[in-house]
Amino acid sequence: MSRIGERKLTIPAGVTVTLEGNKLVVKGAKGELSLNVNPLVEVVIAENSVCTKKVKDTKEANIMQGTTNSLISSMLTGISVGFEKGLEAVGVGYRFNVQGNKIVISAGFSHPVELIVPEGLHAELVSNTELTIKGTDKQKVAEFAANIRKIREPEPYKGKGIRYKGEIVRRKEGKKAA
Repeated sequence: MSRIGERKLTIPAGVTVTLEGNKLVVKGAKGELSLNVNPLVEVVIAENSVCTKKVKDTKEANIMQGTTNSLISSMLTGISVGFEKGLEAVGVGYRFNVQGNKIVISAGFSHPVELIVPEGLHAELVSNTELTIKGTDKQKVAEFAANIRKIREPEPYKGKGIRYKGEIVRRKEGKKAA
C-alpha cells in the first residue's frame, strides 16, 4: 500500500490547479507546469487540496499513485517557492562566469567550457567560484546542475573539481614515502 500516494497535498495561496482530461496544469506566480497523468491514477481536486487515487488495485497502480503524488507535490513547490541547486568550483584557476544565458566554466582544461542555460532556468553567480541554478522544474534544475558537475567531477586525492554546495568528498591518502 502506498503511503505517499495517499497523502493530501495542500494548494498554496496564489496557485491554481486544473485537470483537463488526463493533463494536470499548475499555474502560479512563477509560471506554469503540466503533467500527463497515468490512466491507472485518478487525480481529485478539492477546495484547496489535491489527492491521488488508484483506478485498479494492482502493483503498477500502487507505484504510479505514489509517483504521481510526488510529482504533483514537486510541481506545487516549484510554482510557489521554486528550486535551486548550488555548485562550487574548488581548485586553482577553477571559476564560473555567467554571460547572458551562457555559462563559461574554467575547469583546468586548455579551453573554457561553455554551456547554454536551458529555457525555464536561471543561473546566478554568487562569486566567481560559486554558482546557483534556479527554476520551477525540480528535474530540470537537478539535471542541469549534474551536467555542470560532470564537466570536472571532484577527484578524491586533492578534492579539486566542481561539486554541489555542501557536498562532502571522501579523500584518499595517496602514495606514502618509503
